[in-house]
Amino acid sequence: MKSKSELGAYADYTISSLTELEETYGPANPASLVKEIGYISDHYRAFIEKSPFVVLATVGPDGVDCSPRGDPPGFAGVLDEHTVAIPDRRGNNRIDNLRNLVVDPRASLLFLIPGIGETIRINGRGYIVTEPELRASFEMQGKVPATVILVKVDTIYFQCPKALVRSKLWQAESQIVRSELPTTGQIISTLSQEFDGDEYDCNYPKRLKETIY
Repeated sequence: MKSKSELGAYADYTISSLTELEETYGPANPASLVKEIGYISDHYRAFIEKSPFVVLATVGPDGVDCSPRGDPPGFAGVLDEHTVAIPDRRGNNRIDNLRNLVVDPRASLLFLIPGIGETIRINGRGYIVTEPELRASFEMQGKVPATVILVKVDTIYFQCPKALVRSKLWQAESQIVRSELPTTGQIISTLSQEFDGDEYDCNYPKRLKETIY
């Protein structure tokens, strides 16, 4: 663990005990505790089945990782009131989250639904499964995921919409034009002189279509 000295001028203002933390924020809102349960209720299941997007967070010996997962709404299957199944679609094969799960099953999920302020949070344990029938149940465009991540729920609860309201995340005026940011090719070519960023950007739309699943 790194020392607070790396924070420079902020080191003396860093909270380093639970007592300090609780004195800074005060008691939790009672409603925020009541909504946390140990199983997927019908109400929470409704949210999960309408979500096309989830962020998966894991922890391992080299640190923490989080990555986005997305598909049509309902892609995360609720197998029972304690289990969520998420297909691991084709990607870049870094498999950072999967590497973590192999050595440490702790996992967290954050489900988002376009236009909805509330998010669903799950804390639990993740397992990488290769069972053929389960994988086949997530087939898309003739492609079956290499694995399915099963998350066993320890706790589940919904987050109030304040963060999404403040950020105006779902409002059209919050969207920016992609050209206002550097392209993937530009970023990588800056980091590696051997990388042809222009060729990468030119071919990416076709490559995305061919490798989406």
